[in-house]
Amino acid sequence: MRVRGPEAAAYLDRMVSNDVASLEPGDAREALLLTPKARVVAPMVVVRNGAEDFLLLTEPELGERLRAELVRYRFAAKCAIDVERHRSLVVLGGDPPPGAITNCDYGVAAFELLDAEPPAGAEPVAEDELERLRILARTPRYGRELDDRVLPAEAGLEERAISFTKGCYPGQEPVARLHYRGRANRVLRLLAIEAGELPARDAELASEGKVVGRVTSAARDPEHGIVALAFVRREVAPDASLAVGDAPARQL
Repeated sequence: MRVRGPEAAAYLDRMVSNDVASLEPGDAREALLLTPKARVVAPMVVVRNGAEDFLLLTEPELGERLRAELVRYRFAAKCAIDVERHRSLVVLGGDPPPGAITNCDYGVAAFELLDAEPPAGAEPVAEDELERLRILARTPRYGRELDDRVLPAEAGLEERAISFTKGCYPGQEPVARLHYRGRANRVLRLLAIEAGELPARDAELASEGKVVGRVTSAARDPEHGIVALAFVRREVAPDASLAVGDAPARQL
């Protein structure tokens, strides 16, 4: 999503969860677009290309919805909002070239390139391996961990995508109230599951016969068999015995 114009910085700062007005040209920062009740509409990386020029990187299936939401609230703000399609390439390891965007999704040093070819000598990484690394890094993904049922604090996004010092934005009040006066009822945890098959998304997670959560993502892992991310009730102890169906699960 390209947002540009004399009021682009001020408008985006009123709309997204992180401080983007303070970005210098060439810098990037993660942010969220939230509903007024602080449910996740779209995760994004906001890249500042210039004083009046921002690029919002999000998942392809969210482009039109993100544009519709931004246009709906724009009113008289002097900025244009347009959908753009770019080819994104994530490189694990190596030194990032000028213009690269730091990527923290996989638990290893990585950077993202837009509309560029892979570095010389780079080899492709299988999708299953990327998913395994993402799960081990406890990085939530839209369509798996993130949807309109989820609060940022539940998915562990407060540190990487929320500013508690900037001005208001949609969903700011419930986000701040939960942060300063309460706590999320469920949290995203990493599991090792003893099973032959990967569990389905939203498979129930039980403790002592009581449902205490749901699995959101899973991948095969050479050390743990199957690793998974799951939303688990906060009161469940880190060493509690869990199960997905008949398969034992333990928290890592």
